[in-house]
Amino acid sequence: MNPSEHLAALQVVVPFLAAPLIVLLQARRLAWAATTLTSLLAFAIAIALTHGVLNGQDHQYFMGSWPAPYGIELRVDGFSAVLLLAITGASSAALLAGYHSLDQQIEPKRQPLFFAAWILALAGLTGIVVSADAFNIFVFMEISSLASYVLVAGGPDRRALPAVLKYLIFGTIGATFYLIGVGLIYMMTGTLNLADMELRIPEVADQSPVLVAAGFITVGLALKAALFPLHIWLPNAYTFSPHVVTVFLAACATKVSLYVLLRFDFFVFQQNITGHKLQFTVFFMSLAVFAILIASAVALFEKNLKRMLAWSSVAQIGYIMLGASIVSLAGLTASVLHVFNHAIAKGSLFLAVACLAMSFRGLRLGNIAGSAKAMPWTMGALVLSGLSLIGVPGTAGFISKWYLISAVFELGGGIAIFLTAVIVIGSLMAVVYIWRIVEHAYFRPPETDAVVREAPLGILTVTWIVALANLYFGINPELPVALSESAASALMGHIR
Repeated sequence: MNPSEHLAALQVVVPFLAAPLIVLLQARRLAWAATTLTSLLAFAIAIALTHGVLNGQDHQYFMGSWPAPYGIELRVDGFSAVLLLAITGASSAALLAGYHSLDQQIEPKRQPLFFAAWILALAGLTGIVVSADAFNIFVFMEISSLASYVLVAGGPDRRALPAVLKYLIFGTIGATFYLIGVGLIYMMTGTLNLADMELRIPEVADQSPVLVAAGFITVGLALKAALFPLHIWLPNAYTFSPHVVTVFLAACATKVSLYVLLRFDFFVFQQNITGHKLQFTVFFMSLAVFAILIASAVALFEKNLKRMLAWSSVAQIGYIMLGASIVSLAGLTASVLHVFNHAIAKGSLFLAVACLAMSFRGLRLGNIAGSAKAMPWTMGALVLSGLSLIGVPGTAGFISKWYLISAVFELGGGIAIFLTAVIVIGSLMAVVYIWRIVEHAYFRPPETDAVVREAPLGILTVTWIVALANLYFGINPELPVALSESAASALMGHIR
């Protein structure tokens, strides 16, 4: 057997095997090194899987050599590859940056347990993406969620405790709804394998249990994905998490739930989309528009940097769902492409915030006044990342928004003009709240005489590597575009 055939399993097995070993490492630097090396190995595996997908290789693996639907199947396609790159890349960048940042926020004796939770979150998120079995998606979902709760609550800020409680409550409700929906489908089809479900469900697609299951799964995953108006757990969870935890979660956590939602809608419930396309489009398109406009408007008035960017994430989820709601090849391409590009933009923005936090105890706009003079490299990376979030030409963010506008224009008529206006207005709002950061950092005098120094070279280097990725993929978008087109073709190929 070719060793590359095992890559899909290794993507999950490697971090799972590393987690108990990391707990045993008492030296915090050793625990950090083991966690970072494991994450980098997972990133390398994701790159290898992506290379195979681009070369037309079908990454399919049957655990224990039991064929589906009797055994557990793992599968990686273009859509999976995009998420795997985002998850493992965000984890690796955040951990490398955390060498300096985490010592300020996590007690040394707790760090081995913290890193073990981190690697379990990584294993759970990658497991969701590679699993082709509905129940195992739930298992991995719970592993990643429980580990994420530990990560969010791991910092010194006591406000993280009520934030993580809200996160836990909404996450538990979402997972429960999902499990109820899966149970109803299993009752009607007798299978948990997604591909087998797709074959069997047309026979019972008009039955009430299947329609109820679609509702439960959609609402449950929308809760996990923080889709407007089910997003209220997200701003506090991002704001009060340790800074590098926010980098990790903001880049990929909600997108994994969107991935599962789109998998179910376009694979399992594709007959519902075919027969009720208008209802599907109107429902998700309306929520996407509200997310873009309302969340961006709230971000305009936020004074805390992390909360401002958290509300921005709610708006960006709206862009992703807007593309999916069009139910076209162009719309889904734009949607998946924005998953990738937003992960880079938001990851680098939160990395820049982590750099600022090395010198400023508070992260309100007033606290960072005049910081650009003392921290020019940090602010340069933040501005570059902000330009990508806005969608300025030459950056990755522009590419996905251009694809989204192109997809919208395919609709024609007044709806195309309206949605284009929404995208442009949302981008202009992003200009305003990013400008508020720039204004305070570059044009306001410092509020205190405290000594401010540039961030350490290690975290600054990681921040700039990710920030420059916004330029690289803005100038050379072939890789994410090819993966996104592959993912969109697979999703639309199931709509009859």
